Amino acid sequence: MMLAYRLVRLIETHSDGLAAGLLKKVQQSELAQDYAKVPAQDLERRVYEIYRHLGDWLLGKSEFDIKERYREIGARRAEQQVPLSQLIWVIVLTKENLWEYLKHEAGMERPAEVFGELEMLQLLDQFFDRAIFYASQGYEEACMRARAERRALEVSGG
Repeated sequence: MMLAYRLVRLIETHSDGLAAGLLKKVQQSELAQDYAKVPAQDLERRVYEIYRHLGDWLLGKSEFDIKERYREIGARRAEQQVPLSQLIWVIVLTKENLWEYLKHEAGMERPAEVFGELEMLQLLDQFFDRAIFYASQGYEEACMRARAERRALEVSGG
């Protein structure tokens, strides 16, 4: 538990740099192109708040708090016409940004067993994150095809 607390404190202390790094990754990601519609300061500020108060989010916030925050973010991105898959991808990038930082900053100080466990957890996270992202893309594509088919039927008089 002491290692986890130290890692959370490390993240909170470096939240500015982490948020700036994530912003750059989002802006460069081909999988998040519609995030150009999101003001950079808005995205960076929201991510900073999560990183800066990570301990509170992990230990002090309730399911309701998380639900409210992310429903608000989801609604805002929908209003900005950011596809669901890209919203999910940016959440995935937010987590991966943390993993990369922790592996870089804390890698030399922990025993090999802990590193191995973290590596395995990261691989599991990456698998399921990508599954969510690509499933949401498939969902969006099916919805667009269905809308296009309905429009074609309406135009043809069917």
